[in-house]
Amino acid sequence: MPLAQTENLNVAAFDHMPSPEEIKARVPMTERAAASVVAGRKAIMDILDRKDPRVFVVVGPCSIHDPVAGLDYARRLKKLADEVSDTMLLVMRVYFEKPRTSTGWKGFINDPFMDDSFRIDVGMERARKFLLDVCEIGLPTGTEALDPIAPQYYGDLISWTAIGARTSESQTHREMSSGLSTPVGFKNATDGDLEVAINAIISAAHPHSFLGINNQGQSAITRTRGNPYGHVVLRGGGGRPNYDSVSISLAEQALAKAKLARNIVVDCSHANSWKKPEYQPLVMKDVIHQIREGNDSVVGLMIESNIVAGNQPIPADLSQMKYGCSVTDACVGWETTEEMLRNAAAVLREAKGTQERVA
Repeated sequence: MPLAQTENLNVAAFDHMPSPEEIKARVPMTERAAASVVAGRKAIMDILDRKDPRVFVVVGPCSIHDPVAGLDYARRLKKLADEVSDTMLLVMRVYFEKPRTSTGWKGFINDPFMDDSFRIDVGMERARKFLLDVCEIGLPTGTEALDPIAPQYYGDLISWTAIGARTSESQTHREMSSGLSTPVGFKNATDGDLEVAINAIISAAHPHSFLGINNQGQSAITRTRGNPYGHVVLRGGGGRPNYDSVSISLAEQALAKAKLARNIVVDCSHANSWKKPEYQPLVMKDVIHQIREGNDSVVGLMIESNIVAGNQPIPADLSQMKYGCSVTDACVGWETTEEMLRNAAAVLREAKGTQERVA
């Protein structure tokens, strides 16, 4: 009597996926890009260690869907980054993976042609090429780590990593974070719970062993050293923002109680702005004011920004898409982005000048 089939009952196919080694051979690291990555990571670590008094700002599109428009944005951001570099380190937000509550476009890696063909092999190679191009422009990059295998393909081009509100509680993502080469920001849970992020920082700081893949794409036992650069990202939740001075003070107390460094990043988007992009400048203004008034725990901010403000649905005819406009969360436009960052830089310069005169 033949054995009953008991595995892969709901799997339609196993298509070939190139190994990380193959993708890296097609899109190899360059000296200029590597220098950008190393400089970006060191600057962020120095900010977290209080060796660099600047604030880092992760700013860019909610998600990348058009590499041409994305590089257009990157070139604009590089000029602005140089302009405000005395007070802020600008890190380009480069998100390829989008967690969905139910269904929807899952991002550039998963579906690069935006037609449900799900050519992950093509998406991964193009994502790596885009990151390489941004790093060659001279910008550090930040992304959200969603798929635990993906960092093997492009993690060498990332300077800062976020773990999202839906995955900060995930053991898989905490273990993965313990082995990442970048500082990692853990977001509070969607209900606003901060303990999830604090436990994630503690967990990721310790060594772990777990199932992963190596550079050749083979299953491997991944053994990590632990990541000492975990920190909290406040993004609001539970029906209210949490960037106000009281919420930040409570976060400081929670970090101190857990014997963790008081490093806080504020996400100006998501629940902190009620997902209304026009509120992001108000959030940033408030937080920068807190820094000017003496807050020393806020080390960074996040902004969802694009060339064109707002967002758009993905049309059946992709040629009808608006250039430089988000297809996921709505963003502030480029002019507003410039204004937000220049205003913040001016306030931080003023605060720095005041501190030097008092000293």
